[in-house]
Amino acid sequence: MGTEPRLGSKVFYKIGEVSQLTKLPAYVLRFWESQFTFLKPKKSRGNQRLYVQRDVETVLEIKRMLYEEGHTIEGVKRYWARRGRTGSRKVRPKDIARKLKGDLRIILKIIDSHS
Repeated sequence: MGTEPRLGSKVFYKIGEVSQLTKLPAYVLRFWESQFTFLKPKKSRGNQRLYVQRDVETVLEIKRMLYEEGHTIEGVKRYWARRGRTGSRKVRPKDIARKLKGDLRIILKIIDSHS
């Protein structure tokens, strides 16, 4: 059994753990924070980023949209602006299903890479 963090097993994840979970370099995560106003992990007293599960799920959704669906950063920004992601939004079953499908693909890739 590995020591890698599993999504949902912790309350907070440090940037290195999110990097491992999402298979993205930490610099990409920091860059995305500068581009996407809705991706703002909390900061510890020592100024370390502390991601919650929703933040990690958001990173996975951004990754899916950019890398699998071929959207541009501006396209992702427009998509979330239309969904009202900066504040509370109405959840539609179609959006949930699409997000879950993308997340499951990414999770399966992660599992396969560790087999």
